Amino acid sequence: MNEAFDLGITLFDAADTYGNGLSEELIAKAFPRQRDEIVIATKVGYDFVHHGEARGRGQREIPQDFSPAAIEAATDAALKRLKTDRIDLLQLHNIRMEQVYDDALWKTLEKLKASGKIRYYGIALGPAIGWLYEGVNCIRERNVTSIQHIYNMLEQHPGRAMQDVGTETGKDTMFLIRVTHSSGMLEGKYTADTVFPPTDHRSHRPRSWLLNGVKKIDKLRFLENSERTLGQAALLWLLADDRVASTLPNIYNEEQLVEFAKAPDSAPLTPDDLGRIDNLYSENFGLPPEEPKFKGTMELPKETTAAA
Repeated sequence: MNEAFDLGITLFDAADTYGNGLSEELIAKAFPRQRDEIVIATKVGYDFVHHGEARGRGQREIPQDFSPAAIEAATDAALKRLKTDRIDLLQLHNIRMEQVYDDALWKTLEKLKASGKIRYYGIALGPAIGWLYEGVNCIRERNVTSIQHIYNMLEQHPGRAMQDVGTETGKDTMFLIRVTHSSGMLEGKYTADTVFPPTDHRSHRPRSWLLNGVKKIDKLRFLENSERTLGQAALLWLLADDRVASTLPNIYNEEQLVEFAKAPDSAPLTPDDLGRIDNLYSENFGLPPEEPKFKGTMELPKETTAAA
């Protein structure tokens, strides 16, 4: 994190449930004197205090608690772990439609904002790709500063549809993008022979994901040149959208950190590059149609349709 800061990275995105509070403690440890020079984003909603040891291996979810009392207590606990007097961006972690329409929850966020404990609030959608109308209805019904969701050159739905609603409604909601490289595919280093360890979530994907992904990457190689890597181009594609506030790439080593941190200073994508990417995506990169698997509400809920 210190090296990231030295490279110009100033937004650090944590969650109280990451390591049962450890991610926030590490931010406090890394930046004991730079509080005014960094932006701290964190998330609340998972009851890791009572269920933190039940997660086990993998990405299994634990129970959530979005009650006003729980959100206030989680925020106070996060402030303590972060050793700060305010959180720049507090995000509701993986909310469902129920929370979108929970007025008490949103009043609690306004209360926290008025008290100065948080500066802004938003939502983080997940855990898997999808959750279209959780995001859409949140934009329409609430005044969220940001939405964090999955979006990249290979996985543009439902992210783009969600962002378009922000534009159509005139809301100034911004977007924080995770899974920027489509689980590493857009770094351009996989081959048809790549094997993932049994504990890696990618090992559970169908083999067609790898084979088709490699074929798609071959058609995006035109984005690589002596002045930028494909991994940098993936970030530049996101940053070309002025609705994207920042990107949150997965970083596993120093080499990736340096590469991704330098992306904004590498050769920008041209309008022709962007148009070519759009055309490739609209044609599914010349491959047969694939049946996507989404979670969350991907169709407009009946009660919302009736209200409309």
